[in-house]
Amino acid sequence: MNLQGLIREIPDFPKTGISFKDITPLLENAEAFKSAIDSLSAPYLDKEIDRVVGIDARGFLLAAPVAYRLSAGLSIVRKKGKLPSQTISADYSLEYAENVIEMHNDTIKRGERVVLVDDVLATGGTAAAAIKLINQLGGNLLGASFLIQLDYLNGKSKLDGVQTCSLINYFSE
Repeated sequence: MNLQGLIREIPDFPKTGISFKDITPLLENAEAFKSAIDSLSAPYLDKEIDRVVGIDARGFLLAAPVAYRLSAGLSIVRKKGKLPSQTISADYSLEYAENVIEMHNDTIKRGERVVLVDDVLATGGTAAAAIKLINQLGGNLLGASFLIQLDYLNGKSKLDGVQTCSLINYFSE
């Protein structure tokens, strides 16, 4: 299935020079959505995953069904101030902003086998910050799955050798 054909590109959003990758047409297509979830889950089906971590906000749309597929719990990474209990935090930079993400400080137990899931790996800042939080909580990160990877931004280089799986790769803007 041609998943990339279902990604809508929006030029100059959210600011001039950024080509936003809109995944909603893919999510709206039942066959494509199922194919994407199955493919994001596939590398971990035999790994006995305890926890899938999804990143705010579009990553939640992918991480929740991946966690279900892997019979794992779901933990979430949110923007600062959005979680109701005690949290740990990490700063990160995007290609167009700087921000802080947080996780509940008890969401991952030491030694749990973890997979990180997000929609896009771009500059790697958000994923690297999430990995820092997973490691701080003692999670055993087995890999990270992304629907889209923007190879031209070299974000994978910020992930400290974490094994990654990306379904759609863009090699140039």
